[in-house]
Amino acid sequence: MTALPTRRDEAWRYSDHAAIAKLWPVGPAIVVALGSGDSQTRTLLADAGGIHDYRVTLAADARLDFQMISIGRGYCRIALDVTLEEGAHFDLGAVQIGSGDAVLEIVTTVRHVAPNASSRQTVRSVLDDRATGTYLGKVAVARDAQKTDAVQSVKALLLKRSATANLKPELEIYADDVKCAHGATVGELSKEAMFYLQSRGIAPVEAQALLTRAFIADAIADAALLESALARLKA
Repeated sequence: MTALPTRRDEAWRYSDHAAIAKLWPVGPAIVVALGSGDSQTRTLLADAGGIHDYRVTLAADARLDFQMISIGRGYCRIALDVTLEEGAHFDLGAVQIGSGDAVLEIVTTVRHVAPNASSRQTVRSVLDDRATGTYLGKVAVARDAQKTDAVQSVKALLLKRSATANLKPELEIYADDVKCAHGATVGELSKEAMFYLQSRGIAPVEAQALLTRAFIADAIADAALLESALARLKA
């Protein structure tokens, strides 16, 4: 894309267009191509904002585990376009942690183009102050991609009601023998859980941190990445 995107483009509808104008044009996408039977784990800690664009192709029986955390007060967009061949597997664990006037976006398109491929997307957003967190995720299943198994689990936690979450998981299915599911929820910290922790002598700030950690932990299996993000959050 060479032209500056506008809100008419659904994939950029919730973006901070003033911030995009300062970053535009962006460089070429990062290409990740795994051969037949290959396996790879990638991590991304995006704590300096910017636009991160990935184009991923997984050949037959290849596997990619991608874990990412976007954290900050400015603008950050992470976009992935993933194509899965027969028997390939893509696993995404993603977390957004925004405060101030942050605008954080994760935009994914996962294309199942052949049979027996699977994908899992687990996305968690923690939003404070006036932050906006967006997840736009499409799973596209081609007519020949029978036995597809795809799941999108998307949740947002609003620490203040002034924060905003935009969650749109989407399925586009042309095959007739598939197992696909998605779900999206937006909520606040449990008052009962906060009360319980405080009744055990835990200060409100610490109680909130514990509950927030538990909320995002199921998306990030890499302990070092999770601890690094939490350390930046406290800074």
